[in-house]
Amino acid sequence: MEIKKIIGTVTEFFNEYVAPVHKITAVEESEENGWKLTVEVIEEKEYMKRYAKDEMLGIYDVYLNQDIEIISYKRRDIRYRSSIKQEM
Repeated sequence: MEIKKIIGTVTEFFNEYVAPVHKITAVEESEENGWKLTVEVIEEKEYMKRYAKDEMLGIYDVYLNQDIEIISYKRRDIRYRSSIKQEM
């Protein structure tokens, strides 16, 4: 049940302040007794549609404390949605 709450908190935050969540690809406990998530969002969807370009996918790292409050986030990568990039 806690992971559902974590995902809900992050989704609500991103929908309001960044961009609608496309996928959450990882939920992990962090070393500081909190949580780390990897979130994918579609960047500037309308702009890309207007110019018939492939959508850009932003990959964000999101950190939550043990009280399930977002303490930081940053965009780690951006790529075309159709490109295949493997994480190691």
